[in-house]
Amino acid sequence: MIESLPRRERDAFEALCRLETGSTSAVRAAMGGDLSDSAVRTLLARLEAKGLVGRSSEAEGVVYRPLQRPETIAAGALRRTVDTFFAGSAAMAATALLGLTQRLKPEELEALERAIEEARERG
Repeated sequence: MIESLPRRERDAFEALCRLETGSTSAVRAAMGGDLSDSAVRTLLARLEAKGLVGRSSEAEGVVYRPLQRPETIAAGALRRTVDTFFAGSAAMAATALLGLTQRLKPEELEALERAIEEARERG
């Protein structure tokens, strides 16, 4: 459903996912650009009506949060990206991702090695 959102709603939702929770002004700052708090509140209200965002009253005011875990949303977005731009090939996508960085940290290399080994074991 995320990919079918209008651009500004998707921008607000992605900013909120990066923040994990946030006020209207925090979401606006994370989005960048020239939107007012009122415009961001309207976008968040639309996302809430669509069941994507929840809100609660906190001591500092109204705080918004994505209703799905960001990891779940990220996995779906990555799956769509791999299908769209890499013909469904995780290997092609991983190769492209590795080409984006000059140098991997040792813990990143270890995580990649573990993931490759687990993939081999699964067959």
